[in-house]
Amino acid sequence: MAKDLWRRRNDALDPETDYVEIVRNLSLHEFTWDITQALSFALFRTYAVPSIGRLLHETQQFERACQKRYDDTALLLEAPVLHGFDSTAGRTGVRRINQMHRMYDIGNDDLRYVLSTFVVVPKRWLDAYGWRPLTDTELRATVRYYRELGRRMGIKDVPATYDGFMALMDDYERRHFAYDEGGRRVADATLRLLTTFYPRPARRAVELFSRCLMEPELLAAFGYDDPGPRARRVARAALRVRARALRHTPSRRRPRTFADLGRMRTYPHGHDLAALGTFPPGAVPPGGCPRVRCGGPPCGRTSTACSHPCGLIAAVAGLPAPATWKHLAVPRTGGIPRAHHHDHPLPHRPAARVGRRPRPRLGARRRLRRRRRGRRRGGDRDRHGRRRRQRHRRGRRWRGR
Repeated sequence: MAKDLWRRRNDALDPETDYVEIVRNLSLHEFTWDITQALSFALFRTYAVPSIGRLLHETQQFERACQKRYDDTALLLEAPVLHGFDSTAGRTGVRRINQMHRMYDIGNDDLRYVLSTFVVVPKRWLDAYGWRPLTDTELRATVRYYRELGRRMGIKDVPATYDGFMALMDDYERRHFAYDEGGRRVADATLRLLTTFYPRPARRAVELFSRCLMEPELLAAFGYDDPGPRARRVARAALRVRARALRHTPSRRRPRTFADLGRMRTYPHGHDLAALGTFPPGAVPPGGCPRVRCGGPPCGRTSTACSHPCGLIAAVAGLPAPATWKHLAVPRTGGIPRAHHHDHPLPHRPAARVGRRPRPRLGARRRLRRRRRGRRRGGDRDRHGRRRRQRHRRGRRWRGR
C-alpha cells in the first residue's frame, strides 16, 4: 500500500466539514503512536501551571489511581474521534468531561490553555520527530476539530487559527510556568506510570529519555535535573532514525485505537463511557461500576453474582466500604481478579493462595519428589525416578546398592 495513501485522502476532503474524518485518519492510521505520545506530553506540560497542577494534586487521582486516570482521559477524548461529536458515544464523552470540570473551580483561561496544547504540541512533535509534517489541510482540520471541542465544552474566546493557538500557549506558559509541590507530585506520578509501559530493565532509560524531550523551561518548572546536551542529541537522533525508517513502511489500513496500543489496563473486559472519570461524593455512576467482568454484570449492580457496591466506586464516591467483598472471591488457582487492577485503592480481600501455583496432581508430585531425591543422591536417578547404570573401572554395577 502506498505510503501517501492517507495524505491523499485527507487532501481530498474539506477541512471545514470533514474535520472529524481527517483527524480520525491521522490518529488511527497515520500517526497513532506519535499523536498518543504528543498528547501525553501536552497534558504533562499543563502540570507546570501551578493552578492546574495544584488542583490535580488535591484530587489525589494521580497519586492513588494514575493508571485509571490515564485510561479514562484517553477513552473520553477518543470517543468523538472514533464516532463523531453528534454520535451517542461522542456526546457521552464530552458530557462526562464537562461534568468532571464542573466539580471544580476551573477558570476559562486554564481551559483555553489546555485546549491549545492539544493543537500545538502534536504539530511540533510531528515537525520534529514525525516521518512527515502535517499538510495545510490537515492542520486546518485539526484547528477546526478542537474549536468544535472547545465550543461543546463551553470554553470562550477560542482562537480561530493555528497561529492564535500557538501564541496563546507560548504566552500562557511564559507567564505562568512556576514550581509547585503539588504539580511536581502529579508529574512524578505520571512519569512513573509512563515508564511502566516498557520492560523493567529499561524504565530508568525511559525516564531519562522523557526528560531529554522536555524544554529547559519545563524542566525548571518541575525542578527536574537537566539530562545534558549529549543525552538530548542521542534521544532526538533516535526518534529521527525511527521517522526515517517509517518512510519505507506501508500505510496502515486497519485503524489502531488506544486499546490496541497495549497501555489500557483498567478495563480489560470493556467499559462504559458514562461511568468513566470521577464523580461527586455520594454519587454512584450510572449503570454501576465501569469495569465489565467476564460474563457478568458490572459490580455496582445488584444481582446474585454481586450484591455489594464495587470498592472502586466506594473509594471514588466517598462511600463507606462494605464489610464483605463476595465479588472479589478468587478461584482455587489463586491470584487477584483481573477486573480490579492493583493501582486502585481497593480494600480487596485476596484468597489465601494468592500468587501460588495450582496444586499439582498426585502423580506429578511423586515424580517431582523422586527427581529431587535423585539430585540429592548425586544424580543416580533419571528424570523418571529410575536408577541409572554408570560405568566404573571394575565394570558395570548398580550404584547405591
